[in-house]
Amino acid sequence: MANSGKVSGAVVRRLPGYYRYLCDLERDGLVRISSQELGSRMGLTASQIRQDINCFGGFGQQGYGYNVSELRKRIGEILGLDEQYSMVVVGAGNIGQGLAKYSGFRRQGFVVKAMFDRHPEHIGAQADDVAVLPVEELEEYVRENQIAIGVITTPAASAQQICDVLVKGGVRAIWNFASVDLNVPEGIALQNVHLSDTLMVLSYHMRNQRPKD
Repeated sequence: MANSGKVSGAVVRRLPGYYRYLCDLERDGLVRISSQELGSRMGLTASQIRQDINCFGGFGQQGYGYNVSELRKRIGEILGLDEQYSMVVVGAGNIGQGLAKYSGFRRQGFVVKAMFDRHPEHIGAQADDVAVLPVEELEEYVRENQIAIGVITTPAASAQQICDVLVKGGVRAIWNFASVDLNVPEGIALQNVHLSDTLMVLSYHMRNQRPKD
């Protein structure tokens, strides 16, 4: 397998799409697929499919294509989905509770262990079977329970402080939904998710698709 440190960010961002499509194809009972057909389904060229997959080794056979089940498994391994990751969610508002309740994360190996909030009315509540704990206990909980991923859904003003606490507690990655870009030390994976940005992109496309007068 190729060294993932040398793989471009664009390729990495496409990997979850490959995994998702291959899961659907496997559920539909498809045994093999060509790069041409997979590219057609995903809106990519066959050449792009082959180049991306070849970054991690040759998984296909000329004249046969890809074994759907095997390729899905290998991409899952590349993405680290053969492991289980414990998570905490900081911020027990609507977004935080929605993430904690989403059963799809658990099926993919991402398990929310606890939620944290600073508002007394949220402390002690449950999001399904996930308890909401005081934010003052965050660092100790993360350290004692070897939490891998911290999910931040707090207001922007407190997000960096929460991020620093999570890093100090020993998380390896931050998934940030606060409306601010965070700074993390080298070696900590970070994904900033700005929901309003995607709406602005939709707005742009709708504006520019209007018929000309």
